[in-house]
Amino acid sequence: MQSASDRHEYPAHWEADVVLRDGGTARIRPITVDDAERLVSFYEQVSDESKYYRFFAPYPRLSAKDVHRFTHHDFVDRVGLAATVGGEFIATVRYDRIGADGMAASAPADEAEVAFLVQDAHQGRGVASTLLEHIAAVARERGIRRFAAEVLPANNKMIKVFTDAGYTQKRSFEDGVVHLEFGLEPTERSLAVQRAREQRAEAHSVRRLLVPGSVAVVGAGRTAGGVGRSVLDNLREAGFTGSLHAVNKAFPEDLKHLDGVPAHRSVREIAEPVDLVVVAVPADHVPEVVTECGEHGVQGLVVLSAGYAESGPEGRERQRALVRQARAYGMRIIGPNAFGVVNTSPQVRLNASLAPEMPRPGRIGLFAQSGAIGIALLSRLHRRGGGVTGVTGVSTFVASGNRADVSGNDVLQYWYDDPDTDVVLMYLESIGNPRKFTRLARRTAAAKPLVVVQGAGSAPQGHAVRATRLPHATVSALLRQAGVIRVDTITELVDTGLLLARQPLPTGARVAILGNSESLGLLTYDACLAEGLRPLPPLDLTTEATAEDFHAALARALGDASCDAVVVTAIPAIGEASTGDAALAEALRSAAAAAPAKPVLVVHVELGGLAAALSAATSTAPPRPEAAARARAAAEDGVPRPPAAAAPEGAHLIPAYPAAERAVRALAEVVKYAQWRREVAEPGRVPEYDDIDEKGAARLIEGLLARGQGLTLGTDDTCELLGRYGIHPRRAIPAPTPDDAAAAAAALGYPVALKATAPHLRHRADLGGVRLDLADEEQLRRSYAELTEMFGKPEEVRPVVQAMAPRGVDTVVRAVIDPAAGAVLSFGLAGAASQLLGDMAHRLVPVTDRDATSLIRSIRTAPLLFGWRGSTPVDTPALEELLLRVSRLVDDHPEVVAVTLEPVVVAPQGLSVLGASVRLAPPPARDDLGPRTLPAY
Repeated sequence: MQSASDRHEYPAHWEADVVLRDGGTARIRPITVDDAERLVSFYEQVSDESKYYRFFAPYPRLSAKDVHRFTHHDFVDRVGLAATVGGEFIATVRYDRIGADGMAASAPADEAEVAFLVQDAHQGRGVASTLLEHIAAVARERGIRRFAAEVLPANNKMIKVFTDAGYTQKRSFEDGVVHLEFGLEPTERSLAVQRAREQRAEAHSVRRLLVPGSVAVVGAGRTAGGVGRSVLDNLREAGFTGSLHAVNKAFPEDLKHLDGVPAHRSVREIAEPVDLVVVAVPADHVPEVVTECGEHGVQGLVVLSAGYAESGPEGRERQRALVRQARAYGMRIIGPNAFGVVNTSPQVRLNASLAPEMPRPGRIGLFAQSGAIGIALLSRLHRRGGGVTGVTGVSTFVASGNRADVSGNDVLQYWYDDPDTDVVLMYLESIGNPRKFTRLARRTAAAKPLVVVQGAGSAPQGHAVRATRLPHATVSALLRQAGVIRVDTITELVDTGLLLARQPLPTGARVAILGNSESLGLLTYDACLAEGLRPLPPLDLTTEATAEDFHAALARALGDASCDAVVVTAIPAIGEASTGDAALAEALRSAAAAAPAKPVLVVHVELGGLAAALSAATSTAPPRPEAAARARAAAEDGVPRPPAAAAPEGAHLIPAYPAAERAVRALAEVVKYAQWRREVAEPGRVPEYDDIDEKGAARLIEGLLARGQGLTLGTDDTCELLGRYGIHPRRAIPAPTPDDAAAAAAALGYPVALKATAPHLRHRADLGGVRLDLADEEQLRRSYAELTEMFGKPEEVRPVVQAMAPRGVDTVVRAVIDPAAGAVLSFGLAGAASQLLGDMAHRLVPVTDRDATSLIRSIRTAPLLFGWRGSTPVDTPALEELLLRVSRLVDDHPEVVAVTLEPVVVAPQGLSVLGASVRLAPPPARDDLGPRTLPAY
C-alpha cells in the first residue's frame, strides 16, 4: 500500500517517445506501482555481470522489498523512469534525493544519487545516455542541481555514459569505487553532445527507411493496378538491390511468387528479416499489419493508406493510435497518406513510391509533405533537366503525407551528413516545431544549401505540439536568418535548386549581362536592379553573333575581376548561318568550364533544345539519332526534353531559364545565401556588460511571481527590473489633476511632455494625445485642459508628465517568448511604419553583436536612421547596445515572456526609453534545453 508521499500526482508530461542511437524508438515513462511484474521480468533478463555492476555484489533476483522500493515513488524525492519497447522494460534509471550526509532527504537538499540498469540485449543502443538526459531534466524540475553516482572501475560503459554527457564533473576513487559528481545545469558541451546524439539517432532512423536491405509490400494485388501492386512494380522495375516480398492475406496458399517476387499471406511467413514494409491496405486493416511487422522485427513503415487525420476527428484518433502502436515496437513511420520514398543510389535503387519512373541519380534531396506537390516537383525537375541529367538529379525523395511521425526535421538530420546530397529542396505546408527546424536549418545551411517553400498551413493534424503565435512573415524572416533560402513557389524552388546544384556560389552581387538581344539584355538589367543586384551595362552581341562570339564574350566576362556572375541571354537567330542549340551550348559550357569559380546562367527564349543541350552537351559531336528526335519534339511543343544519356559526373552544367525575371530571382537568392555563408563563417558574439545584475534580477522575478501565475508589471517594478540590465526608462509621473501635473513638472524640470496613456490613446500623437516641449506651468495647465476637453475626464485619459527627451527617431523594441519558436527580438520604427506597414525585423534570441547590427539595417525604413535626405544620423551603436541588453534579459530569464519598449527615441547622441512594459509568467517545465523527444501523441 502506498504511503501519503507515494500519492503525488502522476507526472504524465515526463512520458516521451525517443529515437535511440541505432534509429529505433523507445518510450520513456515514470515507473509506477503497476510495474512490479514488468520489473521482475526485466531483471530476470539482465546478465549476472550487469547485476553485479549495478549492486556491487551477486544479486540474482529482486526481493519483494526491492520490488516495492523500485516501484513506489513520490515523483519528487524518489523517481524512477523506464525505457520500454513493446510495453516491456529494456532499461531503468532512478534517483534518490540525499542530504550532505549521503542519507535520504527532502527539499531544500539539491543532490541526488542516480543509478542505471540496461538489459544486455539493448546495451550499445544509447539507452542509458538518453535516460540520463530525461532523469536530469526531471531532477532540475524538482529542484535538484547535482547527481552523484558510484560505479565499479570495471564498468567502463557506465562510466563513459557519465563522462561523455558533457556536464561539469568531479571524479574520485575511494574504497574500490569510482565516485562521480556532476552538475545538472546544461553547458555548451552538454548541449553540443545532446544535439550531436540527436542528429546521429534521427539520421540513422531515416537511413533505415531510405537504405533498406529488404522490403515487403503489404496489399500488393495479383492483377495490375491498385496502389500496392503499383508500388511493387515500381520497386521491381527500378531494380531494387535488396530482397523484395509481396504480401497479401488474400493470396492462395499455393501462390509462391508474383511476377518473380516471393509471395506471402503474412509478414510472419517471411523467413528472413524485413527492414521496410510499405503498407497499402485499408485503414481498418493497418493495425493488424503493424502488429505483424512489430513482432517480426521490422524497422520502419511507409504507410500509403488514407483515412487518417485528413479525414476528420475519427481519422485523427486512428492516426494517433497508429503512431503509438508503431513506436511501441520501435518502428518509425512515413505517412500515413504518404506518396512514398525514393533513393536513386546505385547501391539501393529504391522506388517505394507511386512515381511510375525512377529519377536518375543526382545530388538534390527533395522533401514534400504533399503527394501532389511531390509529383509536381519531380515533373518540373524532369522537364528542366534537373533530376534526370548528370549531377542535377535526385539523391533521395520523401513525400511524407500526414507526417504523423517522420517529419522534415528528421529528413534534414539525414541530409546534413549524407555524402550523396549537395542541395536540399523542401516543400513544407507548415512547420510544426519552428525552434528545432531553425536550429537544424542553420547547421545544415552552413554546409549545403537549403531551399524552402513554406505554405501557410496549420500544424500536422494529430500532433500534440505547441502552435506558434508568430505571423507567417515573422517565421519566414527567422528562417532567412538561419540561412534558409526562402522562396514563394515551387517554380522558384526548382529554379533556385538547379542553379545551386549546377553552379558555384557567387562572391558578390555584381552581374555581367551579355547576349544577342538588346531588349532581353535590358530586361535582365532591370530585373537585377529590382532584386537588389549590381548589374554591369549589358553587352549586345547582336543577332548575328556566332557560337564563337558567345564563347569569347563569356570568357572575357568571366575573366573580368569586376563581375561575380554572368547572365547570358539568347534568342533564336534566323538564317542558314544561325547558331544551333548544340553549338551554342558547347560554346558556353567550354567557356564556363575554363573559369569554374563564377556562376553562369542562360536566359533563352523559344529555344526548345537549348536547355537540354546545356545540360548534356559535352562535345561538338553530332547527337545520336534518338537525341536528335527528342530535340525536334522539344522544338515542336516548346518543352525541353531530357537527353537519352546523362552528362558525365562533374560536367559543368549551365541552368537555362525561359524568362529573365526567373533567372535573376534565382541568382539574387543565391547571392544572399552566399553572403550569409560568408558571415556565418565569422559568427558574432554575445557581449558581456559589467553593470548587468543577473542574480538580482532573478531574485526580483522570483518575488514578483510569488504574487501570481502571470502578471504585467507596474511602472516601478518594470523600471527596477530593466534597470538591473542597464536599461533606464525615463520616469513618467501620473497626473490625475492639473495640480499633480504641475507638481510633477516642477520635480522633473521644464520642458516636459504631457501624454494620454489610456489604451486607445497610447502612442497616438496623431490624435492629439501627446503635447511636447511645454516650457512652463501656464502651457502645461492649458494643454491639460485641452486634453481633458477633447478626450474626457482625467481618469479616462490617464495623463502622465515626462521630462522631454532629445529629439530623434522614434523606434520600438519588442521581445516575446513564442511557445513554438522560442524567444524572438523584434525592431522597427514606431508608428505607421511598424503598425500599418508591418516594417519590423526579427532575430532569434540570444542575439549577437552581428545580429544586432543587421537587425536595425533590415527594416525598409532603416535609411531614416542613417541620415536620409540630409538629416542627422542617429546613435545606432547605442541602439545596438539596447537590443543586446534586452536579448540578454529574456535569454537569462525565461520567466520574462514579453518586453515592449515604445517609443525609444534615438538621438544623434544617445537614446531615451520613454515607455516600457514587461510581462512575467512561470517558465515551461520543458524547453529547448530539455531532453530529446519525438512529437507527442
